[in-house]
Amino acid sequence: MHTTFYGATREVTGSFHTITTASDTILLDCGLFQGRRKETEEKNHVLPVDPKIITNIILSHAHIDHSGRLPLVTWKDFNGRIFCTRATADACEYLLADSAKIQEGDASYLNYKTAKHFLAKLKTGNGRKEITKNELRDIKSLLKSGAHHLKSEAIEQLLKKHQLEVVNPLYTMEMAEDAIGYFRGVPYKHSVTVGKDLTCTLYDAGHILGSAMSVLQYSGDGDKKTVLYSGDVGRFDKPIIEDPTLVFAEEHRDIDLMIMESTYGNRVHDPVVDMKPLLKKAIAKTLDRGGSVIIPSFAYGRTQELLYFLHELYMAGELPRVPVYVDSPLATKITNVFGEHPETFDEDAHETFLERGVNPFQFESLKFVQSVEESMALNRDTSPHIVLAGSGMCEGGRVLHHLRHKIHDERNTVLIVGYMGKHTFGRLIQEKGEKYESDGRVGPPPKVRFYNKEYPLKARVVTLGGFSAHGDKNELTRVLKESNLRIKKLVLVHGEEEQSLAFAENLRGDGFDVTVAYHGQSVDV
Repeated sequence: MHTTFYGATREVTGSFHTITTASDTILLDCGLFQGRRKETEEKNHVLPVDPKIITNIILSHAHIDHSGRLPLVTWKDFNGRIFCTRATADACEYLLADSAKIQEGDASYLNYKTAKHFLAKLKTGNGRKEITKNELRDIKSLLKSGAHHLKSEAIEQLLKKHQLEVVNPLYTMEMAEDAIGYFRGVPYKHSVTVGKDLTCTLYDAGHILGSAMSVLQYSGDGDKKTVLYSGDVGRFDKPIIEDPTLVFAEEHRDIDLMIMESTYGNRVHDPVVDMKPLLKKAIAKTLDRGGSVIIPSFAYGRTQELLYFLHELYMAGELPRVPVYVDSPLATKITNVFGEHPETFDEDAHETFLERGVNPFQFESLKFVQSVEESMALNRDTSPHIVLAGSGMCEGGRVLHHLRHKIHDERNTVLIVGYMGKHTFGRLIQEKGEKYESDGRVGPPPKVRFYNKEYPLKARVVTLGGFSAHGDKNELTRVLKESNLRIKKLVLVHGEEEQSLAFAENLRGDGFDVTVAYHGQSVDV
C-alpha cells in the first residue's frame, strides 16, 4: 500500500493524491489549480492518473481547489463512486455547475478576443495603424448580439475557417451535471467499503459545512494499515459548524500515515473570540465616514459566517441597520444548502437561532441580489451599505464591479476576510492597501489596474485574519497533540513551501516523524 502526491504539494491549490493497494487505486480529492491563467491551464488539462484505473474517489469537501476537476475524471471511463458527506454532495451540485459556467465563459471570451483581433488586423492590412470606430462597431456586430451576448458559434466557425486557435473550456455544464450522478453522500463516523479489503470513515474536519477527515483502513493479507487524510482542517470555537474532531473510534486511533494540510503552518490567526468585535469595529468606522463596506467573499462558508455575525450584531443593536447585500447567485444557493443541513450546526447556533425558530441567514436588512440589472443598480448606490460579493480572491465575479465603483473613494472599506493566493488580484489589493496604510496614507495613493483601466486605491483596506476557515499552526498542532490519535508518520501537503517547511520543523521539535511532500512523490505505508 502506498500514497502518491500529485497536487497541492508545496502550494495550496489542486489537491490530488492517490492511495494504491494490490487491487485498487483510490483518489483523495480532485481539485482545480487556481492562479495565473497560463500556468493553471497547463496543470488542469492534464490528469496525472488515468480515470479508468481509479476505483473510487474520496472527497474531503466541496471547495473547488479540492473538487474542481471531478468532471474531467467522471467524463473519461471512470466507473466508481465519489464518497463524501451529504452536505458536500449537495454543495457540489452548485459549485461544479458554477465552475463549468466560468470555464465556458472564459473560453468564449478568449475566442472573441482572438476573432476581434484577427478581423481588426484584416481591416488594417493596407498599412493603416488603427481602425475607425465604424469599422470596430461592424466587427463587434459580427461577433456579439447586444452589449454582452457573444455569438459563440459564429466566432468558432470564423476561427476554424482561418485556422486560428480555438480555446475550449476545461469542462462544460453537461460534464459538471454528469459528475453529480457519481456522488454518494455518507454520514460522519459511518464506515463504507471503497475497495477490496479497504474501508473509509469520515470525521468532521470543522473547515466548512460537510468537510471531512478521511480514515482509510486496509486489511488485506492479514496486515492492517491505516491512513488519515485531513483534507482542510478548520478552527476551534468558530460559529455554525462543529470543531475539528479530536476523539476518533478506537479502531481508527493507530495511524500509520497521516496526510495533513499546512496552509497556515507558520502563522497564528487572530483569536476567534475577537472576530465579531473586529468586524463590528471595521464596519462602524466605515459607516461613520459615510462609506460602504465591500467584502470579497467565498460563496461557501465565508459568506454564511459573515451573515451569522451580522445577524447577531443587528439583533443586539450593535450596528446601524444599513442594508446588507449578498451579490452572488452561487452564495444564495449555498446559503440554502446550509439551511438544509442544521444537523451539522454546533450548539451555539442551535441555542442562538434554531431553538427560537430563527433562520441564522435571514434578517430584515438582508437582500440576496439575483439579476445582473440589480447588481448594476447596486454598483451605483452611493448610500452606506455592506455588500458581500464573489469571487473571494477578486479574480473575477461581481465584486470587481463593486470595486470599480467604490475603490477610489476613501470613505469606503475593502474588507479582506479570507486567504488571498499569490498572484491574485485580491493579494495585490491587500498588499498595496496595507502598505499605503502603514505609510500613513501620505502621498498619492497606489494604483491598481483591472478592466483595462487604472484606479487609485483610496478606499481603506482592512484584513481580518481570524475569519480564515483554516486552522493556524497552533490549531493544527492541537489536532495532532490533543486528539486520541497515535501517529507514526506525517506528510504535509496543501501549504506554500515556506509554511509547510516551518510547520514540519516545529513538529519535529515535538517528536513527530514528518516530511513535506514533493509533486509526484510516493510514500509506502
